[in-house]
Amino acid sequence: AEGWLKHFTSTENVEVYSAGTKPEVVNPYAVKVMSIEGIDISSNKSNNVDEYKDVEFNFVITVCDNAQELCPIFPSASRMIHNSFPDPAKARGTTEELIKVYSDVSNDLKKFMEKFANDKLLV
Repeated sequence: AEGWLKHFTSTENVEVYSAGTKPEVVNPYAVKVMSIEGIDISSNKSNNVDEYKDVEFNFVITVCDNAQELCPIFPSASRMIHNSFPDPAKARGTTEELIKVYSDVSNDLKKFMEKFANDKLLV
């Protein structure tokens, strides 16, 4: 999600953070799929969402149901947006099958983030 949102916005005008309730390193399949799209997320990292509880946000976007349920309240956020996407890390299969799963989720995230950037942000 972070990679796509940064792709569709000017980083001079928009700050994008990635956080999770259980942050992990970026999945190698996600790195591979995004690299095919020409986006390098290999150095991205996800911090614990609690690290941002005192930061003022215009938007807080959650992309999985678990995050929506466990995400702390951000009173300074002018808008909370949730859209659930399947967690590709739960998929099992061959390398080719996993690349397909990650590609499908990436394509859905791409559409969502492009629409969000075009509809909500001055990019």
